[in-house]
Amino acid sequence: MAYAIKAEIEDPQAEILVFAAQKTMYGGKHIAEGDIVFLFASENEGGQGLFARGIVTSSKAIPRRPDLERQTPRVSITIRRTALATKRLSRDELKRFKDWNDGRPETELNFKFYRQATNKIVGISDGAAAFLEEFFQHP
Repeated sequence: MAYAIKAEIEDPQAEILVFAAQKTMYGGKHIAEGDIVFLFASENEGGQGLFARGIVTSSKAIPRRPDLERQTPRVSITIRRTALATKRLSRDELKRFKDWNDGRPETELNFKFYRQATNKIVGISDGAAAFLEEFFQHP
């Protein structure tokens, strides 16, 4: 399974990116060493959307807090960047895909990242991963 993360990115050119205690949804809590991850620089923090692909080099689940009844699973991960995106993909390009049942990869990404706009790690389908790979192809 492939994953995607939308988060604040301080240095988009960094080879190694570390994300501490990130919120997970849609299977994101299963992210593990060796998994492919697509990185989105959160527009909420001035980012430009999809900017890189990488490989998870470490993953550690954050223990649940006993004093909280409801809590979203969190995980800390380290990613080694393997490629930079060659085409733009952000909220602007995805926001028109709102028919949640149309099966399109664009709709899946819009739903998982922007329906609830918090930063998070999400699991994505093989179709969404193949779609995102197109943003790393050379012309």
